[in-house]
Amino acid sequence: MSVAKQKPMPLIFEEVKLEVGYRIDLLVENKVVIEIKSVEVLNNVHLAQTLTYMRLGGFKLGLLINFNVSLLKHGIKRVINGEL
Repeated sequence: MSVAKQKPMPLIFEEVKLEVGYRIDLLVENKVVIEIKSVEVLNNVHLAQTLTYMRLGGFKLGLLINFNVSLLKHGIKRVINGEL
């Protein structure tokens, strides 16, 4: 199983290209985006960040994981981009 850590994603806007516009926390098998947080509560901005990475990279499945919870299963949110 391949896992890329801090995977850089280029950002292209009009004619400007930034080689490292974003960084995905973990990318598993070049298919699943995993975004890691340690916050009091996951907000819409965290979901939007994960969806942005997924849309820009053409990935269908993502996990948004918050480690600041009493039970880890309460901190995992599955994110889908389009249809699986």
